[in-house]
Amino acid sequence: MSLEVVRSGPLSLVQDAGRPGLAAIGVSPSGAFDRTAFARGAMLIGNDPALHAAIEVTLGGLSVRAVGPVTLALTGAECPATIDGRVAAWGRPFLLDTGELLTLGLPRTQLRSYLSVAGGIDVPPVLGSRSTDLLSGLGPPRVTARMVLPIGSPPMVPEELASAAPQTVPEELVSAAPQTVPEELVSAASERHEGPPPPPTLELLPGPRTDWLADAEALATSWTVSPDSNRVGIRLTGTVLERSPSRVGAELPSEPLVRGAVQLPPSGQPVIFGPDHPTTGGYPVVAVLTEESSDQLAQCRPGDLVTLVWVD
Repeated sequence: MSLEVVRSGPLSLVQDAGRPGLAAIGVSPSGAFDRTAFARGAMLIGNDPALHAAIEVTLGGLSVRAVGPVTLALTGAECPATIDGRVAAWGRPFLLDTGELLTLGLPRTQLRSYLSVAGGIDVPPVLGSRSTDLLSGLGPPRVTARMVLPIGSPPMVPEELASAAPQTVPEELVSAAPQTVPEELVSAASERHEGPPPPPTLELLPGPRTDWLADAEALATSWTVSPDSNRVGIRLTGTVLERSPSRVGAELPSEPLVRGAVQLPPSGQPVIFGPDHPTTGGYPVVAVLTEESSDQLAQCRPGDLVTLVWVD
């Protein structure tokens, strides 16, 4: 069994739980950015989040055709999804039969969706992981059109879950060509939401260099996600943060970095590191996101507002 990629969308990657524990040899952890959504998708279809890989889809646009019947689940940023024009289930298992085409539209809010398949995406692992690391280039290549993704042996799942049938939708939603994101599908997704969600609040823990901030409370405010952001790091724009007078002009030797580290470059605009972060860096790490907030960061689009708060 396999999935044939008809269209990849802006960015689709194979991701699993990543490569933890290899920083000493310069390898970042990588792995799914929104680990909560990834793990939920795995568990819906009986996969082991620590072993099985899924497809991380940024801003929708993915179309895949089943080569053999497969059981799938969609989690993360909710987007319109159809199977040959029928609405696909969201947040619960569904069957994609041989030859059927699953098409994902553009999510109205948030950024990353996860397509989990029973048995996992079975590409060859690199250093124990099937994750694509955009910084180092480790792991499988980006998902592209005409790529065939093999699927591993599916685990046993309850029959009533695997047989969940998608509902039907009006015929006008199925006429768009699969090469484009159907505008009608985007509109249909919008109707399911009464309005945009409030800006996320991301929790901060003190970093090893918090004392490099002239005013630590200045970091705890609202920021805008910069377009110059990716899985390596999320740049924030807003108030220019000042260094402590004793640290102005000072330099640091490179120090270890972790996912969620908030680094203060000379611009005074913080950078929060994602799963593909470098393993070391020379700018002061003034804070670190909590694990839950690091997952929330995965769903923040360029232009979104986020609020940072200190927690004990």
